Amino acid sequence: MKPIQKKAQVRKFHKSAKAKGRQMEIAFFLQDWEDAYNVGGMFRVADACGAKKIFASGRTPDLDSPMIGVTSMGHHRRIPYTHFSKHDDAVEAIKAEGYALVMIEIADHAVSYAEFDYPDKVCFVLGNEERGIYQNVMKKADAVVFIPQFGKGRSMNVHVAGAVVAFNALLERDSADE
Repeated sequence: MKPIQKKAQVRKFHKSAKAKGRQMEIAFFLQDWEDAYNVGGMFRVADACGAKKIFASGRTPDLDSPMIGVTSMGHHRRIPYTHFSKHDDAVEAIKAEGYALVMIEIADHAVSYAEFDYPDKVCFVLGNEERGIYQNVMKKADAVVFIPQFGKGRSMNVHVAGAVVAFNALLERDSADE
């Protein structure tokens, strides 16, 4: 593939990728996030990977937080957002819509995100920035994936982790369809 050198080429590439009609539907579940800037960043990630929805629960800030609008750069107006006060209610709603719950977490029995075969309709679950995914939510997992860390830190920013896993799933699916 030749390097893209002009904006018109980038637009053409995006149109071509979109026309291929990926067979994967993505959503995100933000479980008890505390930082509105992270939520705004997640909207940008969700829009960039073509996610259909963002579900949220607990303390995750609502869209009335001005920090979300600033960080999302308007992307929060493109992705439907549903907030639940209880985590279990969010999980039930996500499952009722037919999504498989794939937790992104360092946990027992987790597999590397790069080795997992993602389902056609997946909701990526991203836990609280400090405490991760709570056990009552983790019990409802269809699968758990982790991102190997090669530095001294044991984790990365939560919306960045969502981006890494979602784009990997899309790119693997795209290359498998060819």
